[in-house]
Amino acid sequence: MTRNAFLGGALLALANAAGAQDASPSAAQPPAAFPADPLGSPMWVYHARRLFSDAPVHFDAAVRILVPQIAENQHAFPVTIDARALGTVQRILLFADLNPIPLAIDYTPGPLAQPFVATRIKLDQRTPVRAAVQTGDGVWHVAGEWVDAAGGGCSAPPVSRVKGDWADHLGELHGRAWPGADDTRLRIAVRHPMDTGLVENIPAYNLETLTIADAGGAVLTRMAMHGSVAEDPVFTLLLKGHQSAYAVTARDTSGLEFKGIIPGEGVSSPRTPS
Repeated sequence: MTRNAFLGGALLALANAAGAQDASPSAAQPPAAFPADPLGSPMWVYHARRLFSDAPVHFDAAVRILVPQIAENQHAFPVTIDARALGTVQRILLFADLNPIPLAIDYTPGPLAQPFVATRIKLDQRTPVRAAVQTGDGVWHVAGEWVDAAGGGCSAPPVSRVKGDWADHLGELHGRAWPGADDTRLRIAVRHPMDTGLVENIPAYNLETLTIADAGGAVLTRMAMHGSVAEDPVFTLLLKGHQSAYAVTARDTSGLEFKGIIPGEGVSSPRTPS
């Protein structure tokens, strides 16, 4: 074998090996391409990769996110998400790009709830606040707004910790239902400090799930939440049709469950845990 033939064979072997490596399942793949962020957030791509993986993503005006432009109270900032224009919805995410705990809620409306939710969250600084809605075809529809906020929403102690009475009211559940022509508006409030873990000597401690069922126990809708939801969380939901009663169960990160029944005829129903 001549020297040239040996070198040619060696180069061919290296080329074949490189080709086999590129074709292997473990070969590095380029990052998913996400649409350019109309808000120009430095954290958009990071959150998009983490929350949406390789699913299609679109910015969509059909998702309505209603927020004040300035946070008068960074500890309890109101947000309303209305995605009814999209039809069937699998999930609704509420997140703030520059919060230390970005994701606030992960709501699964299900077939018996409208894709609508209102609540209050903490804001730690000026940040985009976004709603991401996944439709039945797996596509994520995103909308958001920049919000001006002073610092400290996530890193200041809750009022009930400062007053020292948080344990006296822990888990108190209040709610009311307002039946409409086709849907029922349900408002639920749960007393809880919703500690973020970012305050010295106060570990993270928050509600993590909320489940709504009918009087027979069949689940109507459910939600996961995180410490960036405001202290003493309040949620407004739209449920399809009408029920004689709504059974509410909230569970926190220590495993405690708080339960209550909300009458379905517009009667307020306070409940103190036993």
